[in-house]
Amino acid sequence: MMETLLLPLQFPFMQNALLAVALIAPAAAMLSTFLVLKGWSLMGDATSHAVLPGVVLAYIAGIPLIIGAFVAGLICAVATGFIKDNSRIKQDTVMGVVFSGMFGLGVVLYTRISSDMHLDHILFGNMLGVGPDDLWTAGTISAGVALILGVKWRDFLAHSFDPVQARMIGLPVGWLHYGLLAILSATIVAMLTSVGIILSVAYLIAPGAIAFLLTRRFLPMMQVSVLVALLAGLAGTYLSFWIDSAPAPTIVLIMTAMFLLALGWRRLRDGVKITP
Repeated sequence: MMETLLLPLQFPFMQNALLAVALIAPAAAMLSTFLVLKGWSLMGDATSHAVLPGVVLAYIAGIPLIIGAFVAGLICAVATGFIKDNSRIKQDTVMGVVFSGMFGLGVVLYTRISSDMHLDHILFGNMLGVGPDDLWTAGTISAGVALILGVKWRDFLAHSFDPVQARMIGLPVGWLHYGLLAILSATIVAMLTSVGIILSVAYLIAPGAIAFLLTRRFLPMMQVSVLVALLAGLAGTYLSFWIDSAPAPTIVLIMTAMFLLALGWRRLRDGVKITP
């Protein structure tokens, strides 16, 4: 029985997939708490889609794909903030226009070049195909993101709740704003190879949303978010071996189920009657 349960761990590709999850989950989950509190969930969606043209242009230029992805994500985030500050259009509308435009540009560029680059791997990830270089990249970026958020969490938290008050007490609001956007782009780059562009949205939203339903204090919220991301990631990767599915969408389904359970628990705890 035990040998059967441990069978997936005997394959190097499963070991790499589980290690990739363990590397990216903490940083993505910590960032997720700030995105949820700040109301930037759509920003994660927008930035993750906007990296596609950067990936294609980096491939054409012969430079590392992660550089193109990071620059494109940062351009999308900065452009969204600039348009919002200089127009009457609301932020969610701006994000919808900018990310869909950049994603469309990426698809057009991809169809105009001849390459052996598989778009499916970029969009949906290739967790079972990650290698040592991918693990080093994801681990280095994730460690840097986790370190910054762990050290400066009070400043980012103040900025997330009330930017005006944060400015009044002397915090560098501009640096915090664009720093968080840069961290968002870097985190998406860390997940690019394993989780992919589209499914990375789940890692940037679901853990923080689940933790928000389970606790009302920030540090426990961050801890719960990391735990949720790790459990869902490891369980989804392990389960995908037995049901013969891709790990990334399996992880997303587990996160969705966890969110529904947390939502039901919260409503019952608050004494709200659940109606169909």
